[in-house]
Amino acid sequence: MNVTISPSFVKGSLQAPASKSSMQRACAAALVSQTKTRIINPGSSNDEQAALRVIQSLGATVKNNPDGSLFIESKGIKPISDFVNCGESGLGIRMFAPLVAMNAHTMTIEGEGSLLGRPMNFFDEIFPKLGVDSRSNLGRLPLQLKGPLVPADIITDGSLSSQFLTGLLMAYSASDAKDVSIQVNNLKSRPYIDLTLSVMRFFGLKVPENRDYRSFYFSSETWEKPSGTIEYTVEGDWSGGAFLLVAAAIAGEVTVRGLDPESTQADKSILQALLDAGATVQVSKNEIRIEGGYSKKLKAFHFDATDCPDLFPPLVALASVCHGASFITGVSRLAYKESDRALTLQEEFGKLGVDILLNGDVMGVKGTGKLKSATVHSRHDHRIAMATAVAALRSEGPVRIEKADAISKSYPAFFDDLSSLGVSVHVLDKIF
Repeated sequence: MNVTISPSFVKGSLQAPASKSSMQRACAAALVSQTKTRIINPGSSNDEQAALRVIQSLGATVKNNPDGSLFIESKGIKPISDFVNCGESGLGIRMFAPLVAMNAHTMTIEGEGSLLGRPMNFFDEIFPKLGVDSRSNLGRLPLQLKGPLVPADIITDGSLSSQFLTGLLMAYSASDAKDVSIQVNNLKSRPYIDLTLSVMRFFGLKVPENRDYRSFYFSSETWEKPSGTIEYTVEGDWSGGAFLLVAAAIAGEVTVRGLDPESTQADKSILQALLDAGATVQVSKNEIRIEGGYSKKLKAFHFDATDCPDLFPPLVALASVCHGASFITGVSRLAYKESDRALTLQEEFGKLGVDILLNGDVMGVKGTGKLKSATVHSRHDHRIAMATAVAALRSEGPVRIEKADAISKSYPAFFDDLSSLGVSVHVLDKIF
């Protein structure tokens, strides 16, 4: 799908998309909690649909309720198939692999698209220490596992991603780990671990003692399975909502509902970047209002995105129209996303006339105020598609985005939402 965005002024109010980080964790927790769960405000992105397919392959039943909620029933991990497919979800593969490893039979984990190129060698390094036979395809998918996983004292590296730790924490909990700890070196994205622990606590799972994010200790206390039906509401997504907030800052005024300012999601720090850039930010319970637009002169900013690397694309869109050079730290976190995002941002925004320099872990973005009309490519990366679409609001003319359907991975309704705010969106021969 190719989409053309024309320069536009945005104005209005809309609901933030559901958080796929929250939704996917809830799916995993519902699976291992061995109880009944009602999930309210479930998301419908490709990653979330993949998570639902995985837990069904592992024995859970999933039903759609008339009110839009989901009903999940699980009696633990009891696979009905010898393979699972995580789609293109990085969180899915890293979080569900330890849960798959709890099974005593050989199972294969598959993936699609860019996930096939992501490194998986850490599974081969850690799983044998937990009694799991792990065989990858030279550090890539498919991954073959045979458990059962036996919790033990281990040391793992958290510099690449916190997602594998999320899976280990849930697997240890579901295995009723006793008097063991997971030691983590160089843990990144700590807020995502806060989210994991919060979800585990909500579902009544055994929650480890967090020792300054350096180790997570499971006591000798016995876990008791929760009773009754758990009702979990998926919160609004700050990573998807960030694009809407940036759109308001550079091209209008928008109120986004459903974003919790007290959320553990790391991407809520987009608010600080918007404030530093000079946008007007009004925060109330469950609602964020941003005012900026063409009349407001935005200024360059400095931002550390090490713990929230998914903010790089909306931050680049913001920086591209600020006056001066903005600097964003955390480039090392971008290599193994849907694309090599640092290089992709540099190349695709370069087509729009934006100079991006990469120096080690720092990205410098020279703002232009107004971008060029051009044709860009999503590189099959949902966040690149959304970032270029937002930046196009301040272009000299139409910006054509090729393979824009990449948005379905996390935010299928993105272009519809932009249209509802007054953006001129042309999809093939369809105009919103």
